[in-house]
Amino acid sequence: MICRTIDEVIIQLNTIIEDCKVRQDKLGYFALLYRKVTLRVKFGISQKEFELNERMEKLDVMFANRYFEAYDAYRDNLPCSNSWKVAFDAANEKGHIILQHLLLGINAHINLDLGLAALDTCGEHELITIQKDFNDINAVLSELVEEVKHNMGSVSPVFKWLMPLAPKEEEIMINFSIQTARDGAWQFANELKGNGRDAACIQFRDSIISKLANGLRNPWTRLKWITGIIAFFEWRSVADNLTIMEEKLEKVV
Repeated sequence: MICRTIDEVIIQLNTIIEDCKVRQDKLGYFALLYRKVTLRVKFGISQKEFELNERMEKLDVMFANRYFEAYDAYRDNLPCSNSWKVAFDAANEKGHIILQHLLLGINAHINLDLGLAALDTCGEHELITIQKDFNDINAVLSELVEEVKHNMGSVSPVFKWLMPLAPKEEEIMINFSIQTARDGAWQFANELKGNGRDAACIQFRDSIISKLANGLRNPWTRLKWITGIIAFFEWRSVADNLTIMEEKLEKVV
């Protein structure tokens, strides 16, 4: 489905989340976070928080459609970007913690999709005209990721006790920075604008981001041991975790 409005994006995300509950699919974790981001952006538009609110809705929709395109392709056994494939494949594996699934989705969506969505949104206009909206949508995502981390104990009882034990040089999940991803995505968008959206440039970017995804998916030995223990104590079903996370995120404006 190609969405044309932010309300259609929310409806599509609702469909994915409910389907993931039924199928006990861990891909629902990112979809749930993403729905909250979209709801927050919609609220911001209604309050005229953004530089050009109509353009922000267009960016939000363009951005979301790239996720839906990858999600549908993967579900239909069709090719999708390597960055998304790593994230989607991880949902079929045991031993990954909820935070890994969230960051794998964020990694593909910001590091690969956001630059392309920004380019599609600005069209023939200079890319600089969309930079504030670009930064604002990342700020919303960063705010909500921090809220999810803060409330992780509701679905991951030992997360806050064990994660700090990971060696900082190995701790890719804590060292993962949305701001750094945002800056890289902006540079990527500018490169694409300058080279006419060169397909080789997109493929090269995808290969780099998929390597980062594999680092998130398969951390080094000590961190892998720690995440394995955390995952063991994330004992509830995916559907139950999604319901609890929904309740927590409901309280976040």
